[in-house]
Amino acid sequence: MTMTHIHLLLNHIPTIGTALALGLLVISFFRRNDDLRRVSLEVVYVIALMTFPAYLSGVSAQQILIEHPDINQVFVDAHQDAALWSFLFMQISGAAAWLALWKYRRTARMSQALMATVLLLSTLAFAVSARAANLGGEIRHTEIAAEAATGELATDPAWITAKGLGRAITDRVYVWPASEALHFIGLFLIFGVVLLVNLRMLGFMQSIAFSAFHRLLPWAALGLAVNTITGMIFVTATPDQYGQNISFLWKIVFLVVAGLSLLYATVFEGPWHVEAGKSAPLRVKIAGATAILSWGLVMYFGRMLPFLGNAF
Repeated sequence: MTMTHIHLLLNHIPTIGTALALGLLVISFFRRNDDLRRVSLEVVYVIALMTFPAYLSGVSAQQILIEHPDINQVFVDAHQDAALWSFLFMQISGAAAWLALWKYRRTARMSQALMATVLLLSTLAFAVSARAANLGGEIRHTEIAAEAATGELATDPAWITAKGLGRAITDRVYVWPASEALHFIGLFLIFGVVLLVNLRMLGFMQSIAFSAFHRLLPWAALGLAVNTITGMIFVTATPDQYGQNISFLWKIVFLVVAGLSLLYATVFEGPWHVEAGKSAPLRVKIAGATAILSWGLVMYFGRMLPFLGNAF
């Protein structure tokens, strides 16, 4: 199995998953059921998280398709551009969904403004991801490539294409080092908060209730947002260094695990009820250990990109 196989397995998750999440969001509005709203927000977050391997495995597949002269690169480039914008909309909607979940856990009240924002963003994400899926089908199924006949695929301005953004990044000497600095700051912010929160889940610092550490989670989410933006700058600028890199593959795998652990610490009941002077149950400790280990492995495989892979 190659990264191309993985992409074929995952590439429908953003479209079908977002459609499912949208359906749940709409039903929750009509039912006025907070539990259903929470589930729909969790689905939006998980789909946004799964968009990471779906998109990044596509970067790998795109690098392989370059070597196939029988493939029309116009279709490949069009699909890549649409997928990039789909990824961005998915991450923004996932971030809004996480913020709504975090606020609900703290106040026990669902923010109508945030719910409406998630609904709007998810609708846009579905529309963009559906277009990306359609363009992906045209790579091999040229009989459905209606846009190619009218020349619409080649009319996008260069600055909104993946290659255009890549050139804009590499042509400006300050973008890469500035992004590197922000990437490490974001990583330290994530790991610092994650370490505190999950050490409490493991039973340390028992004089403080878990709810006090829960207040810190938006800082970890901010660090994750910074690292997502800067990471995509690196991948967009030099996709050849990441597409076939085994260290990058494992980094994304453990990033998904770490993202799920962040959701657990945000909304699940187990850690939330750990009061001051009390130790967490075993399942919460296992979750805390998993979170620390997964984030540690994200950092490790990120550092190993030049040594175990082919980057730089």
